[in-house]
Amino acid sequence: MDSPQRRKSGLNLPAGMNETSLRLQTFSASASPSSFRSFSISSPRMISSLSSPSSSKSSTCSDRFIPCRSSSRLHTFGLIEKGSPAKEGGNEVYARLLKSELFGSDFASSSPAGLGSPMSPNKNMLRFKTEHSGPNSPFSPSILGQDSGFSSETSTPPKPPRKVPKTPHKVLDAPSLQDDFYLNLVDWSSQNVLAVGLGTCVYLWTASNSKVTKLCDLGPNDSVCGVQWTREGSYISIGTNLGQVQVWDGTQCKRVRTMGGHQTRTGVLAWNSRILSSGSRDRNILHHDLRVSSDYVSKLVGHKSEVCGLKWSHDDRELASGGNDNQLLVWNQHSQQPILKLTEHTAAVKAIAWSPHQSNLLASGGGTADRCIRFWNTTNGHQLNNIDTGSQVCNLSWSKNVNELVSTHGYSQNQIMVWKYPSMAKVATLTGHSLRVLYLATSPDGQTIVTGAGDETLRFWNVFPSVKTPAPVQDTGLWSLGRTYIR
Repeated sequence: MDSPQRRKSGLNLPAGMNETSLRLQTFSASASPSSFRSFSISSPRMISSLSSPSSSKSSTCSDRFIPCRSSSRLHTFGLIEKGSPAKEGGNEVYARLLKSELFGSDFASSSPAGLGSPMSPNKNMLRFKTEHSGPNSPFSPSILGQDSGFSSETSTPPKPPRKVPKTPHKVLDAPSLQDDFYLNLVDWSSQNVLAVGLGTCVYLWTASNSKVTKLCDLGPNDSVCGVQWTREGSYISIGTNLGQVQVWDGTQCKRVRTMGGHQTRTGVLAWNSRILSSGSRDRNILHHDLRVSSDYVSKLVGHKSEVCGLKWSHDDRELASGGNDNQLLVWNQHSQQPILKLTEHTAAVKAIAWSPHQSNLLASGGGTADRCIRFWNTTNGHQLNNIDTGSQVCNLSWSKNVNELVSTHGYSQNQIMVWKYPSMAKVATLTGHSLRVLYLATSPDGQTIVTGAGDETLRFWNVFPSVKTPAPVQDTGLWSLGRTYIR
């Protein structure tokens, strides 16, 4: 039953609330529209004595939370009302006043573009329109890369391609650097020392301070045909035109050993952990062991022409050899006969490289008549892929930091190319040498390569990212720009 007091007031008040809890400010009919804002409660957003009848009259509790309209972005919604045909004029005035009270005078005075007439009966009540955010807004389409909405395909922008500087950051003059496809005259040690064979001499260039040291001079009757550092970087082997293989201490600049066995020039050398292998124009491959007194411990016979490519796998289990007979042979560490004969190349195979990222993955490159880079699975001898580069392939080298490789080329473009494996997408094409890029070596940190050509220059390029931070390679290096001399 309603109490007499509640019936008298005409207000349907909840239990525990009396008429004195509310204070209404009345206004005349002639008051301005702003009088709608005079409605108030005795305490803002609070009502007194809203507790149970047994509670104290002084206790208060919250009615509800009214959010701040200014931060709600409600202006992005178009409010479209259905007007009553009988009271169109009155509804329009009332709608404007209601919008003004709810959303502010700016919203009431503006008319959203493209929403049609406010009295159109066929529109949705709420329609979201695209907000043209400012450039500083975190929701700006320019930042998100799209005009509106989010999707799984477009929410993450595509990764930009890695930028590789197009010019070398250092150039060394290398007088008497031979323009001979079958020689291997440049190698970079793990101790950051570059060895270069120039005519009858071998020079060492220390990358940290650009110091040049003359290691040896073979005399007027001989010349340098190949150089190769040990994996530790302390000793260097030298192949000569007379067929000798010499081993030198790179720190002390002293010769440690001289070994024979080849009948003519020794143009390619390869170390594993304890064996030095040498390839010669006499078509043979010799294994040398510095721990024994004999010149060589075994001979591998399989090529029908000069051996010009030679590389041990990273686990020392397999040796790959390439020759001027267009053959690529794979030997294991104990065999006297090749375990694989790969004959798909149609030109000399000098460029050979084992992948440091995948075991039994071998890359090889062919000469002018072939121009292809081929990839092999040496477990079963299957060719995995091949790509025509358009030029003679002189050298191949894998990056140890990322799954990419670099190739150097001769006829006819003399370019340097960086490839992403296994897609074989081109990362960069570098030019600068005027003759065939016959020589290639990689720095110990895996970021810089040095290339040599018959134009008697050595050029240093930053082509690979570091192993820790695969960020774009900067066009700066350890050494200042400019040209200096290797001797």
